[in-house]
Amino acid sequence: MATQKDSRRLRIKLSIRAKISGTAEKPRLSVFRSNAGIYAQVIDDVKGHTLAAASSKELGLANGNVENAKLVGAKVAEKALAAGISSVVFDRNGYLYHGRVQAVAEGAREGGLKF
Repeated sequence: MATQKDSRRLRIKLSIRAKISGTAEKPRLSVFRSNAGIYAQVIDDVKGHTLAAASSKELGLANGNVENAKLVGAKVAEKALAAGISSVVFDRNGYLYHGRVQAVAEGAREGGLKF
């Protein structure tokens, strides 16, 4: 059973996803946050393909703090640039733009992605 907090985030997430979508030219940078780590994907919604992805687990980082989230953002930006993607649409996935989610965005911007 979903908690009240989960259902609130799902409602916000669906509202955001109704407004934004990723294309091949400008894919969507989606962030998922869990207690154990943080994950970021660059997604082409037209084809339904993940073009680049990075996570704190992949980088071997122990926990999901703000510094590690910034490293994940930089890593996903590096992979996206290698795949020929320079501009994305940011999808905070229903989370507040604060803390780890904001750190992923800042890391991606510093890594060279534009959004």
